Amino acid sequence: MTATLGVAGVGTAEAAPSKKYPVSWDFRSAIPNVLNQTLDAHWSPPGANDPSCKLTKERPNPVILLNATATTQWAYSAGAPYLANRGYCVYTFNYGNITPIPSFPIQGLADIEGSAREISRKIDQIMRRTGAKKVDLVGWSQGGGLLPHYYIDFLGGDKKVDKVIGIAPGNHGSTGDMLTYVRYFIPPFGPVGYDIFKALFPAFAQQAQYSDLVRKVYGNGDTKPGPHYTTIVTKYDEIATPFTNGFLEGDNVTNILLQDDCPVDLSEHLSINFSERTWRHVRNAMAFATSRGRTPTARAGVR
Repeated sequence: MTATLGVAGVGTAEAAPSKKYPVSWDFRSAIPNVLNQTLDAHWSPPGANDPSCKLTKERPNPVILLNATATTQWAYSAGAPYLANRGYCVYTFNYGNITPIPSFPIQGLADIEGSAREISRKIDQIMRRTGAKKVDLVGWSQGGGLLPHYYIDFLGGDKKVDKVIGIAPGNHGSTGDMLTYVRYFIPPFGPVGYDIFKALFPAFAQQAQYSDLVRKVYGNGDTKPGPHYTTIVTKYDEIATPFTNGFLEGDNVTNILLQDDCPVDLSEHLSINFSERTWRHVRNAMAFATSRGRTPTARAGVR
C-alpha cells in the first residue's frame, strides 16, 4: 500500500480537523443510497457545507466541488470527507437541472453556459459567506472541464479562482468512445437523432469533440493567467476519450497521468473519483498553489 500510494508530496503539515468523517474508497458503496440522497434536497456528502467550518491561514480558500454530468452531490461522498478531514472547508451543490424538480436525481444536463452562470452565483455566495478572496475548484468530468473553464474564461472566474483541479476532465471535448461519430455513419437518422439528443440534453452534445462550445472555450488557448490548473487523467477512461484530450497546455498547468507513477492503477472514468490516489493528487495540487513558485511534478508521489 505504501508503495502504491506513495509517501512523498508537497505542502505543509495537515491542520487538525474538528471532526472526522468516514471515507469509503469504493464507487459501488455510493450506489445503494444515491436515490435517497438525491431526493433529499438538503442532503450533502459528509464533510461538505458545514456552517461551523472556518477558513484558516493554512487553508484560506473554500474548496468547491463540481459534479460530473448526470450526477449530483453524491459524486463526492469520498472526496468531500477526505478533504474535510484535512482541515478544508468544502462546499457542494447541484447545478444544470433540466426539470422543475429541485431534487431531481439526474442533473448537470443543462446548457453549460447557463450552468456556468449558475455556479458563478453560488461561488459568489460562498465567498461572501466565508469572506474568502479566492476559491479552489475541484471538478469531475464536466465539473473539471468545460464548466469551470467557461466560468474562468468568460464570467470573471480568473479573478476569483486560485486553483482549478480537473479529475478525468472533459477538456477539448470527447468522442464518447467514438459514439459521437454515429451521426455521420447512419444518415439521415444519425443527424436527426443527434439533434434531438442535443435539444433534450445540451451538456452531452456540448462536450463532444469539435462542438461549438469546445471551440469557443479552448480556441484561444487552454488557460487564463491567474489560476493554476491541474489535470488528473487515466488512460483507461472510456468516456472522456481520447484520454489525452484531458491534458492542458500552458505555463500554469500540471498534467498528471495516474499510471505514470503507478502502472497498475486501473481507474477509469467512474472509479477515478473514488480513488484514494486521485484525492492524494488533489491534496498535493491544493497544497502547492497556496505558495506560488513551487511546481509539483506528476511523478513526485502522492501524499
